[in-house]
Amino acid sequence: MSRLVIDDSNPQAQTKQDLQLDNGCQDMESAQKGHTVLAPQPSTDPNDPLNWLSTKKMTMLLVISVTAFLPDFGSSMGAVTSVVQSNLLPDGKWNIPQTTVNHSLVGNLFMLGAGGIFVIILSSYFGRAPVLFWFVTVAVGTAAWCGAATNFESFMTARILNGFFSTVAQSGGLMFINDMFFVHEHPRKINIWSGFIVLSPYLGPFSASFIVWKSTWRWAFYLLAIVSGLCWLLIVALADETYYDRQIPMDQQPKRKSRLSRLVGIEQWKSRHQRPSFGRALLRPFLAIVKLPVLLSFGYYVLTFAWVIGLNTQISVFLTDPELYGFSEEALGLFYFSPIVATILGELVGHWIHDWAGAFYTRRNGGVFESESRLLPIYMASPLMITGIVLVGVGLQREWHYMAIAVGIGLFVFGIMIVTTAINAYVLDSYPEAPGEVSAWINAGRTVGGFVVTYFEIEWAEAEGTQRSLGVQAAVVAAVVLLIIVPLQLWGLRMRRRQGRISF
Repeated sequence: MSRLVIDDSNPQAQTKQDLQLDNGCQDMESAQKGHTVLAPQPSTDPNDPLNWLSTKKMTMLLVISVTAFLPDFGSSMGAVTSVVQSNLLPDGKWNIPQTTVNHSLVGNLFMLGAGGIFVIILSSYFGRAPVLFWFVTVAVGTAAWCGAATNFESFMTARILNGFFSTVAQSGGLMFINDMFFVHEHPRKINIWSGFIVLSPYLGPFSASFIVWKSTWRWAFYLLAIVSGLCWLLIVALADETYYDRQIPMDQQPKRKSRLSRLVGIEQWKSRHQRPSFGRALLRPFLAIVKLPVLLSFGYYVLTFAWVIGLNTQISVFLTDPELYGFSEEALGLFYFSPIVATILGELVGHWIHDWAGAFYTRRNGGVFESESRLLPIYMASPLMITGIVLVGVGLQREWHYMAIAVGIGLFVFGIMIVTTAINAYVLDSYPEAPGEVSAWINAGRTVGGFVVTYFEIEWAEAEGTQRSLGVQAAVVAAVVLLIIVPLQLWGLRMRRRQGRISF
């Protein structure tokens, strides 16, 4: 029902839930050396993405991962550019406070989450590839519009639209991963994809700081347009449709004629009768969020990833305060080396720790793999995140050397990298029939948290001090582990059995 019995002779053996393999495993296709039963079972069709060459799969994964880098990269630039935008433009002044300019950042963050829900709805009906292509096409234009805007109203409109369209690969990444890779491959592939996502909010201000220092804020968004354009070229040159319905007999599968026609959606439109109706597609995200494991995972990520934005905001404000650290734009940019290095280290460690957690849980569980094994790395990462937040809060309050702040943000980012892969792997393995829907809700959790925290983070720190405000945030991170992750660990399987699968 909601678990698997597998051959545990291989410590890396993992298989997908919802297939009961107590007997008859000899009839199931296995990976190399026969240790890991492949789930889902691939068809004999060479057009099935599970049967693609590994080079094609990895190329597609890298295209999706690089494109998933765009939304938070562009969004986080606003934390740096808003300072100069509120004062000086090449053609004069906006004469508005920085808090008003920050409304464009808030609007952008909100649309990163809202856009993700539409990505899933449209992908269910029109196909993955055309939604990816057309959304990134608009994202390129709106990024250039941000740089060319001549007034704040135009700039804010461009930022909001860019957030909506740039989120396509970030919110829908699990769809592509689930389409192309077997379950035992999921954690490492998710780790690659999430690495680009976690890295992006630090490379954004890192790049923007140097651009503002040497040029104008406009070039920060022109850089975003250039990077978006490069992603668009990669999509045009390499991307393909990954959706494949294995319930349809091979002789009735839509004929694949031209990759470019699939990219723009022509072939998918002709075969739309073989996919859910548009009305049914509209319901899919909401059928997913009513499942308790998805809802609780969404809540956990809201209350965890929010502090990425919060720490980013506080650090940029307090480090550049002339009465505190007095960092220049150049120095602030260099400071972001700490979270960048932490993300890379988290990526490297995560390459093995998630597989180890799954294998460890399976051996201790009598050879039965369950989705809850994916949650184990969260217990290892949470103490690092809590320590990091506290260190930043105390360090800023007491004006410790900036290297203490760098260590604190590094610890937090290392932890959030591990947590991001773990929670995405958990919801995907819990509901493999709805990869896009669960991906969109986890993405929405990230953006909702960031959206909300921008309204009170600085005011809270100024009113009560960073030691107290960030101390409360560290306590929240600890609390959600106890109140959400532990119950999922203990009763997640029971929840899934009681509520059943997501039926479309």
